[in-house]
Amino acid sequence: MIGFIGGTSLTNSTIFKGWHQNSIETPYGTVILKKRQSSVFLQRHGSPYLPPHRINHHANIWAMKHIGVEEIIAINSVGSLKHAIKPGTFLIPDDFISIWYIPTFFNDKMQFTVPRMDTESADRLYRQCEPLKIPVKKGGIYIQTQGPRLETKAEIGMLKRFGDIVGMTMASEVTLCLECGIPYASICSVDNYCNGITKIPLTMDEIQKNVRNNLQNIERLIDSIHQGRL
Repeated sequence: MIGFIGGTSLTNSTIFKGWHQNSIETPYGTVILKKRQSSVFLQRHGSPYLPPHRINHHANIWAMKHIGVEEIIAINSVGSLKHAIKPGTFLIPDDFISIWYIPTFFNDKMQFTVPRMDTESADRLYRQCEPLKIPVKKGGIYIQTQGPRLETKAEIGMLKRFGDIVGMTMASEVTLCLECGIPYASICSVDNYCNGITKIPLTMDEIQKNVRNNLQNIERLIDSIHQGRL
């Protein structure tokens, strides 16, 4: 079984119409999933939507593990720290930085994990994009900030020395997936240049426009992966 985790970019998508909705009770709260054959979709922000810094990652990943998901493909919206990584494209990260907040299931016992992205899942994801002609870059460093506000120009000036893209969710998800033994790969939708990367001031209208433009490719990719699992 494969699990898809998506965010606000899929809010208005109709691709999951007809998928059966399930409510899963977890030790961390209730999670609503949509399932069809061997595929599951989870809206990471929940219902009603929670802002990034309040997402219940523990409940989300616990629910995926509980229903038997064997691999997770996440769709994450990000800002670009590099001029060469343009809005409207995609990136599959191979590493991440998140030293401000590190979630764990292991609060009551001493257990460590070696943080990493799943390379086999990432390779399969990249190969899935090729025949669909989705403009995607393989490899890059994702930096997670807490949100909900975007980053200041000074913060971006610091972060661009260490990473390629910035988001608010992926590192938490992959960390908990590692603890659960679920392979995890992410395709990041580059929806804007980060604050201060270009001379043109960043606006929320620009971000929303690029989110809508990238949605069609995201839907095509999800459908292709789902059909390939049937």
